[in-house]
Amino acid sequence: MTNTLPPPSRRLSLEDYLRGVRAGDRAILSRAITLLESRRADDRTLADALIAALLPYAGGAHRIGITGPPGVGKSTLLDTLGLRLLEQGHRLAILAVDPTSLRTGGSILGDKTRMANLAGRPEAFVRPSPSGGALGGVARSTRETILLCEAAGFDLVFVETVGVGQSEAMVAGMVDFFLVLALPGAGDELQGLKKGVLELADAIAVTKADGEGRSRAEQAARQLRDALALLTAGESGWRPPVLCVSGRTGEGLDDLWQTILRHRELGVSSSAFERRRREQRIAWFRQALEMRLERLLREDPAIARRLPQVEAAVAAGDVVPPVAAETLVRDFLRHLARRGAENESGSG
Repeated sequence: MTNTLPPPSRRLSLEDYLRGVRAGDRAILSRAITLLESRRADDRTLADALIAALLPYAGGAHRIGITGPPGVGKSTLLDTLGLRLLEQGHRLAILAVDPTSLRTGGSILGDKTRMANLAGRPEAFVRPSPSGGALGGVARSTRETILLCEAAGFDLVFVETVGVGQSEAMVAGMVDFFLVLALPGAGDELQGLKKGVLELADAIAVTKADGEGRSRAEQAARQLRDALALLTAGESGWRPPVLCVSGRTGEGLDDLWQTILRHRELGVSSSAFERRRREQRIAWFRQALEMRLERLLREDPAIARRLPQVEAAVAAGDVVPPVAAETLVRDFLRHLARRGAENESGSG
């Protein structure tokens, strides 16, 4: 690929971003994702324009979410599976949502070091992104980042999350296939997979199924199959299978990929795939609406001046958070009404 990246010192224009992303320039794609993650007002305006312009070129990739507890081997599995998919002619992007450093605001884990084989391949794009404190470790801009990667020509987009937590529904709500990885142990490890997670999963893969760990993985898989048997099939008739895999040896990964493909075929033939995509767009709209309202509040000069005082009062226990939030919102609405009245009188 040709590198269309202007000098780092120059701020990119909308046309620079459009041309670079559509050309598959990974350097410009990285800068475009950084633009999405920015909270600056001018960056957000440019980012919104970029997403709107690229939307016609997005939507064609297969979106796959992967979650699981820390230490389950998400990055190892993706590194091994990803190399196999590249050999099949795919272009693949991995969005690894990392915990956020409280000191720098950046990613702590740095998945490029944990997926070194993929990170060095031109057909792959590995992007560790700070979660930004977003619920469940899903970066605030993940939905938009998926669209950027699709517009850049990647036909497979994986979203690797921080771990199984409180918002698996957010992950499942932005991908076509939701894979839950489980540790190969009975008892406490499996207790961590609550009923809600099982209901969201399109498949469960027990990892580290190699060597002496194979028997433990098979035992865990049997227990999970028993648990899944109590759940009803999805709208397409799909019943989540439980597989045993090894990211280290590659064992079971071909079966896993065929499972993902069968799920897509069934979803497309039953219209469940398109219904899922429509639900994703609605969820994206609602998330964007909440973020925009929060931004409007923070950008209002009067609210911005009062915010530190209100936060201090909340921290001191002088006022409860719901009352403080309600007061700020009411003040904001009064300011809007006052400005609207002033504009009308001025124009008259």
